[in-house]
Amino acid sequence: MTEDQVTYILSDSVTAPDREAWFALPAGFTTLPLDALTAPPDHPDATRLRDAVEPLLAAAPEGVVREQLVGQLASAQRMLLALRQEGVVHCSLGLHRDDAGDGRVLTSFFAFRWQEISRSPRHLTAARAVATGHDRIEVLDLPCGPAALGDTTMTVAPDLGLPVKRLLQVHAYLPHPDGCRLVVLTLTTAAVNRRAHYRAMLRDVAEHVSFENPLV
Repeated sequence: MTEDQVTYILSDSVTAPDREAWFALPAGFTTLPLDALTAPPDHPDATRLRDAVEPLLAAAPEGVVREQLVGQLASAQRMLLALRQEGVVHCSLGLHRDDAGDGRVLTSFFAFRWQEISRSPRHLTAARAVATGHDRIEVLDLPCGPAALGDTTMTVAPDLGLPVKRLLQVHAYLPHPDGCRLVVLTLTTAAVNRRAHYRAMLRDVAEHVSFENPLV
């Protein structure tokens, strides 16, 4: 019997000089170009985004279809700008086949954000972060230190125009060793009935977070 080999694809940002945390995502996640999607109009990243989007718009039929596509892109950009203002520095889209159900493709959204906090012991920070408004709370002792895991279920407002009525959000809270910051990992999905699966997935991501460069 042979063991399956785990393959990791490294992002260029892994060696960035301002990198303060490292993490790994399982297969099935595609990183969204947050910098390009939220760049000011005169920034080089914005130019590259326009170059990538223009062929897509050119291929769309004139009229209502093209207007809808432009509106959807603008809405996505506004959403990502709002996430960035909340401290999000990375987000990814997940596509995974529901092997335990009917085999359909399940979608999810992963976000990594920093949150400034008042200085306190790390285990207390983690416990406080998950103490209110969360279900199925777990206090964890991870390789990177104390952490906490919890989830919430929310009803989607009809005026948002989303094709789902409920969303599951699983949150992991990992205090930074400096005691002044908190890493918040969030996994959002409409597959509320797959709660255990997505909790296990985010717990695995949290277990691989490091505040020290693992490549050194």
